[in-house]
Amino acid sequence: MTTMTLAGINVEVNDEGFLVDPSQWTEAMAVELARKEGIDPLTKEHWQVIRFMRSEYLAKGSGPSVRLLGKTSGVPIKELYQLFPKGPAKVAARIAGIPKPKGCI
Repeated sequence: MTTMTLAGINVEVNDEGFLVDPSQWTEAMAVELARKEGIDPLTKEHWQVIRFMRSEYLAKGSGPSVRLLGKTSGVPIKELYQLFPKGPAKVAARIAGIPKPKGCI
């Protein structure tokens, strides 16, 4: 594990860059994490997906798959790939400060 400074806070991340402790996440960290993914600025649609990912994680203990994300977040799958080109569920989860969803490579 590695320590990373995001928004002035030292946080532990795993080998894939996911926060070890999702409770440390802040929206200011999301902006920095998104920049690291090549996403800048975060649009209203990005935030919709990021907040949805967090709420699903907090309610169910895991983030949604791409298919479920496209069906239930209010953002169609095609648009998800435009917003998060390197893999919507995985990248959105990393930005949202939650663990990688099951089924993501």
